[in-house]
Amino acid sequence: MKKLLVICLVLAFYTSRSQGVRLNGYAMYVFDDQVESYGSSTSYYNTTIKGGLVWGVGLEYVVHESNGIELLYMRQDTKAPTSYYDVGDKSGDFDVAINWIMLGFNRYQKFDNDKIEGFGGLSLGTAIFDVKNPNGSSRSATKFGWGLKLGVNIYASEKFGIKLQTSLLSAAQGVGGSLYFGTGGAGAGAGTYSSMLQFGLGGGIVIPFGGGTPKHTQQPGQM
Repeated sequence: MKKLLVICLVLAFYTSRSQGVRLNGYAMYVFDDQVESYGSSTSYYNTTIKGGLVWGVGLEYVVHESNGIELLYMRQDTKAPTSYYDVGDKSGDFDVAINWIMLGFNRYQKFDNDKIEGFGGLSLGTAIFDVKNPNGSSRSATKFGWGLKLGVNIYASEKFGIKLQTSLLSAAQGVGGSLYFGTGGAGAGAGTYSSMLQFGLGGGIVIPFGGGTPKHTQQPGQM
């Protein structure tokens, strides 16, 4: 975690002094994902990470108009209806906050229309889960997180664009293990792990600063 924060600070400092910089804003809807673990009749949980709004912001340095390195933060506040074992079969509705801190690597594709560019990206980092139990107790855990995205940027001007994208967010071993769902905060005690996968649709905005806007290069023979 400390190493990631150091990388983020160095990247933020470097991009703030660079010419090809973009500020990206994100807002998307992610869909439900069911996560479960079953060890025995007295060691299990079954939960659904409910869908909802994920919002975020990214600071990106664009290299040669085709590749970008992005420092990315995103957040989701949601619910997790859960069935589990805690001295008997029980269920509860848990409050879950997920904070994503990741380093993204983006690839851009130009089109004939220089106001439109396609992009795809891979992000790696951490997913920080904060779970509040029905009795008021809470628990937190940090897991490895990753994301994929694919979409287009549509520029209204050299200083502003609209972002449309699909995405996939995942927290490897995101629930279970050290992050249980249970009334006491220690929960069911299931021994296996499950990864969370959430598919999202949405968009956002892109604000380029000095050289961050794509420019179409005319090819020989084009008018």
